[in-house]
Amino acid sequence: MDKNLTNTEYKIWLIELKSTIRSAQVKATFAVNSALIGFYWELGKMIAEKIQQSNWGDKILEQVSKDLKEEFPAMQGLSRSNLSYARQFYLFYYSSIIQQPVGQILQQPDTELNPFGSSTLIQQAVGQIKEGVCQIPWGHNILIFSKSKDITEAQFYIGETIENNWSRDVLALQIKSNLYERQGKAVTNFSHTLPDPLSDLAQQTLKDPYIFDFITLTKPFVERDLEQQLVQHITKFLLELGKGFAFVGQQYHLEIAETDYYIDLLFYHTKLKCYVVIELKNTRFIPEYAGKLNFYLSAVDSLVKQDDDNQSIGILLCRDKKNIEVEFALRDMNKPMGVSEFNLTEVIPDNLKSSLPTIEEIENELKDS
Repeated sequence: MDKNLTNTEYKIWLIELKSTIRSAQVKATFAVNSALIGFYWELGKMIAEKIQQSNWGDKILEQVSKDLKEEFPAMQGLSRSNLSYARQFYLFYYSSIIQQPVGQILQQPDTELNPFGSSTLIQQAVGQIKEGVCQIPWGHNILIFSKSKDITEAQFYIGETIENNWSRDVLALQIKSNLYERQGKAVTNFSHTLPDPLSDLAQQTLKDPYIFDFITLTKPFVERDLEQQLVQHITKFLLELGKGFAFVGQQYHLEIAETDYYIDLLFYHTKLKCYVVIELKNTRFIPEYAGKLNFYLSAVDSLVKQDDDNQSIGILLCRDKKNIEVEFALRDMNKPMGVSEFNLTEVIPDNLKSSLPTIEEIENELKDS
């Protein structure tokens, strides 16, 4: 190494050089993926148009796959199933655009005569969709368009995948847990306790219900058992909570008026820039719970929160609730909080298993009846 180049200078320069190379790799990967998704879009379009215009039906896919493999033996993605996915991919988004209540699109002559027309509005909508789908891998796209009910749900999962950099397994888990239907559905008082746009962001941060199927508990169990299991599976718990949650502590201690209080779980949310108090109740919601959570939030704001933090938010997780009851309980609370249910897997105790009929016994009973 040149004596005029110090180790420190070299290390700093090397970090910059590595960053430049990684950035180039990401761009190259994105370009390759974008080209691949674009190819599947055009492939699906050609297949969909031909099947619509002819009387061949789906049986053409087997022959097309065979002929393309013979012509391009080293090329992947030409199986019958993948050609079918390409067609489904194109039709899912394109037909969703046509079916949406966009009267201007349907009024254009080329669209009425030909559902594969090229009206300006359609092409703009297609461009917006392709901009999203081209940012995620093909396997992710298959999961989304094959599992989503409509284009709105698909766009939700596309956006979440891009923002959170989900792997395919994580995406599959989120779709299976029906995240689209749960996101932002908690009953809260954010609209009158938080300023815009913070209230909207906080609302979308919460879910209802929360799915804790990664833990199993045997009845009877108390809140502390649930709390302990959530902390033991903190990685999966954080995934279910969503992006931005950072774990601060369990049974977080606060001393108020020479009395000890303990918060079940305390988090900090990096996007909301505030502390999040989570209280667990293994019972149905009752209004008194909101009062206790309001008390904890006042304490955290006074004793823990820093000057540059936003006011703390509370989440009460309970086994069951009636929304109208929750709305009344939160209506006059001055601290931002939300109430959600949680679902988990419960195990039947061994001493009860022996008293339950077996499958064979049930079948014999049915035969005899």
